[in-house]
Amino acid sequence: MATDTESSTERAKGDDEPRRRSPLARFFSVLGPGLVTGAADDDPSGVATYAQAGASYGNGLLWTVPATLPMMMAVQEICDRMALATGDSFGRLIRRRFGRGARTVIVVLVAALIVANVLNLSADLMAIGQGMRLLGAGPAGLWSAIAGAGITVALIGGSFDWIGRIFKWLCLALLVYVGVLFVTHVDWGSVLAGLVGAEFHWSPAYLGLAVAVLGTTISPYMFFWQTAQRIEELREEDLGGDRAPSLRERPPAGARRRLRTGRLDVFTGMVFSVLIMFAIIAASAATLGVHHKTVTSAAEAAKALEPIAGQYAGALFAVGFIGSGILAVPVLAASGAAGMAGLLEKPWGFDRSPRKAPLFYLLLVAGMIIGTLFALFVSNPIQLLVLSAIVNGIAAGPFIVIMMLIARDRGIMGRYRNRWLSQTLGWITAIVMCVAGGYGVWFTISGQ
Repeated sequence: MATDTESSTERAKGDDEPRRRSPLARFFSVLGPGLVTGAADDDPSGVATYAQAGASYGNGLLWTVPATLPMMMAVQEICDRMALATGDSFGRLIRRRFGRGARTVIVVLVAALIVANVLNLSADLMAIGQGMRLLGAGPAGLWSAIAGAGITVALIGGSFDWIGRIFKWLCLALLVYVGVLFVTHVDWGSVLAGLVGAEFHWSPAYLGLAVAVLGTTISPYMFFWQTAQRIEELREEDLGGDRAPSLRERPPAGARRRLRTGRLDVFTGMVFSVLIMFAIIAASAATLGVHHKTVTSAAEAAKALEPIAGQYAGALFAVGFIGSGILAVPVLAASGAAGMAGLLEKPWGFDRSPRKAPLFYLLLVAGMIIGTLFALFVSNPIQLLVLSAIVNGIAAGPFIVIMMLIARDRGIMGRYRNRWLSQTLGWITAIVMCVAGGYGVWFTISGQ
């Protein structure tokens, strides 16, 4: 009896302990999947796209920053709420919501997404190697191989808690892009004009690059990763045993608190993501754009910055995309693997051993190996990114439609289904991405 009383007292103290922490400590403690998803969105391929936008059109594409933020917040909050409300990943929810015929089509879409992710992570591994070479650390190919092998071993052997902590710290690497703004001479009047769309152009090339910015900012792998990492986080709690406890299994006050902290995490991650996007476009516009230098990769952008903004700007740029690449590669590899395993109703997750989740780890390791080999033997990463962008452009809109149908389903979501604001923003995003994806495919195929 005394032991039970002591345990209850200890639990009560444990519950009160977070309230005694500073507000800043409490804020950082709730950051997780939302922050990591937002940061992984600014991977080297995204960095290259944003740098190209600034180099080609100055601040003319900065309007995409305020335009994409509410769309990102809407779709990622819906993803997070689906995971919290049901305790299931996006892949498992697709299986619950749709019949066999529809699932067959979605399996093809997920398979295409896995291919796109492998191409993207390969380009990111190449960028990591190029970044290390720019910092004078040795051959690019060697560092691409080291990064690929090291990330694969870490994902197989590391616990989810350890991986989650590493991911959160890697997000800080992206802050160097904000630092680049302070070593460049930014025309803030032009920045403001760009943000409100005053420098918009009606040309095929401009619209094509705008679609590329939208495509790299709102990518399908983010949907799968957001729900997958949230489920892994929920499994770590002591409420559901080996499974993720849903909001309906919690006391009302606890469910409301969990929903609020999830939204805080997601909204913080999306704001962080577009802040980095803004910094890269604005810094590139103030340097590469003014000097009319075109870039096709993050490494080229870093190299081109040095004679214009100084060695420190180029080095900061390189450090940023090395860190973001190390963060994005495992997210790209794991998101598709988790989606396919969940859709086929197979076990998945970093908190499970390869023996307990064989399909998940098979897809994960195969993707990492193929991506690393591509990074070593393919000389032009742009070809990989173009193909990846086409597949993502085709898949983004349909996946958002699928998400919206799940999130409005009362039988699956219960009281946590979409309300009018989520419905409105979600469907607007679906329409925008379907139109943008269609234009992007046409633009690429037509060679405009």
